[in-house]
Amino acid sequence: MSHRHRHRIAYAPPADDTLAKMAEPEPFRAELERTLGVDPYGHGSLPIGRWADRREATVRGVIVRYYVSGSILAVTVVRLIPEP
Repeated sequence: MSHRHRHRIAYAPPADDTLAKMAEPEPFRAELERTLGVDPYGHGSLPIGRWADRREATVRGVIVRYYVSGSILAVTVVRLIPEP
């Protein structure tokens, strides 16, 4: 049985500002923890450019751009692009 390590989710100021304006941020945060927090390279994510650790995924209809740091098990969300 394999054990996956959870990644801590952090929000850069622009992403945190967008999150604060969302109508229901808690379900979004919980889904981010369940998906990208467990497997930041999964959930249909794609690398941005040629950097495998700079990624983009869609979570609950929001495009999430983030960086993965495997050495400290962290995902830093740098930008959130909600549906219009």
